[in-house]
Parts: sequence; structure tokens; C-alpha cells
Amino acid sequence: MSDVGYDEVARRILAAGSVTALTGAGVSAASGVPTFRGAGGLWRTFRVEDLAAPDAFARDPALVWEWYDWRRGLIAACRPNRAHEVLAAWSRERPHFSVVTQNVDGLHERAGTLNLTRLHGSIWTLQCWSTCGADDWTDLRTPLEPRPPRCPDCGGIARPGVVWFGELLNPSDLAAADSACTCDVLLVVGTSSVVYPAAGLADIARSRGAFVVEINPEATPAAADLCLRQPAEVALAELAKRIGS
Repeated sequence: MSDVGYDEVARRILAAGSVTALTGAGVSAASGVPTFRGAGGLWRTFRVEDLAAPDAFARDPALVWEWYDWRRGLIAACRPNRAHEVLAAWSRERPHFSVVTQNVDGLHERAGTLNLTRLHGSIWTLQCWSTCGADDWTDLRTPLEPRPPRCPDCGGIARPGVVWFGELLNPSDLAAADSACTCDVLLVVGTSSVVYPAAGLADIARSRGAFVVEINPEATPAAADLCLRQPAEVALAELAKRIGS
């Protein structure tokens, strides 16, 4: 992308009354966050849908927790990268800056991001599988002990606090994401724009008058007014220089 593209995006952000960033896996790529299946071993023999689903957990919670515990251990060794840092800084500096993320890795939180909506939950949050009424809780231990972990209120099995295949998103998170789409600029950063309902947020924002910017090395179906074809950490660092953040 030419300097003209970066200049235009920087100008739009500086002039905007409100800015929202919608982030996906590409934001965490430079941090080394692993994909679902990983590089090898046991998990390559399972489909993601055979592990990240209510039926899978009901059938074999120990197996599902073994996979999640493995993922938590790998993510714990990762650190926020420049993309996380820039978005976190903007969220602290700009009163009307929001981040809506599809990521469950917790790196936005570790970078200090404010006004954050987690559409798919967090791998560091646990919930009571028996829905006894206990509030969700945070557990940062790796490895977990015992495994499967237990609800502190009823003693029943706990589940990961993430949205699984076949589950609906939390209505309050959906409402927050919809509200964030009423903005002057929407940055679609590191997301494939194929997983709904998150993939439809760019269309919603654009229909409300937002200028939509896609930041992604690869072309996606996102309805963008301008595209910066660079990795998230590269493009956001360049924008931060021009904006003076």
C-alpha cells in the first residue's frame, strides 16, 4: 500500500469522532498464537468441530479439557505484539475508541485495551457446565489442576468460557458490537470476514456511514472503502507514527 493510503486512513482517524477496530486471528499472528490444530501431535487427528462443541464436551470433557489446557499453555508463553499495543494505546487516548475482537487469547487485555468487547469469550474464563448460577471466573493457571476444573460453587465440572460451534453469541456482547458499529471509522484488522455474525459488522457500519478500512495481507470479502495489504503489526505501527500516538 502506498503512502497515500496510509495518509488517508490516518487523516480519517484523526478527524473521526468515534473509531472501532474489529480484530481477528491476524492481530495475534505475530505473537505466535497457535491455530486450532497446532503443528502436530494428537490434535491433528481431530476436527475442530469434534472438540469445540457442546456435544463433544458432554461426550468427553477430559479430552476437550486436555486440548484447551494445551492451548492455554502455548498462549501463556505469547506476548502482545505491536498491533495489540497500538490498539490499546488508542483505546486509552481516544474517548470514543472501541475494540471488538473475535479472539479468545486474552492478548488485547494483557496489552491494556479499554472498551473491549469479546465476541467469542476468553480461553482464560471458566463457566459452570451445570449452569448452577455461579458467575464466570478467571483462572490463569497452566496447567490446570484438577483437570477437568470444578465450579467453586457447586463442585460440578467447569467448561471453557468460549463460544463453541452451534452456540449463540452472548446477547450483551452482540449488542455492544452493534453499538460500536455506529462509528465514523471502522478498522477491520486481521480477520477473514467469513465467520458470522462478526463478518457482517463491516456492512452494518458502512450502512450507517462509517468509512471502512481493511488491514490484512490477503484479500477478504469485507466491504471496505480502503485496504492496507500489510500484516496488522506493520500497518498499525505505521498508522501510529502518522497519527502521533
